[in-house]
Amino acid sequence: MAIKIKKILVPLDGSANSFRGLDVAIHMARESHATVTGLYVIGIVKPRTNEPITPLEKILLEHAQKIMKKAKLKAAQKGILFFDRISYGDDGKRIVEVAEKHDFDLIVIGSRGMGAVKEIFLGSTSNYVLHKSKKPILVVK
Repeated sequence: MAIKIKKILVPLDGSANSFRGLDVAIHMARESHATVTGLYVIGIVKPRTNEPITPLEKILLEHAQKIMKKAKLKAAQKGILFFDRISYGDDGKRIVEVAEKHDFDLIVIGSRGMGAVKEIFLGSTSNYVLHKSKKPILVVK
């Protein structure tokens, strides 16, 4: 049974591995005429809309926007429609929730991100997503 891929979710954290995942997703999107959505999860509780943004929140949001801009440019250079999404909370849980809620066909995730875990281990976020998501997952090393 072939899976028709139209929407690909790529979690991004700025690491080389997450951008390798983006490269694979872009290639797959070209082959299947799919769109790619980059998801950056800021690991803090979402700020309330009626409260001023803190300096830390501002720095984290600017970092996320910088990564999304780089990813969008990379996708555009290959002719791929790229959507960016910035979310707050626990990264693994948010990736799984977004994939389910917005009915993505595939999650393409780097084997490990910015964490301190070394090469022989699967990163904690990718490990969580691999075991908790009901969506197909491609782990890119």
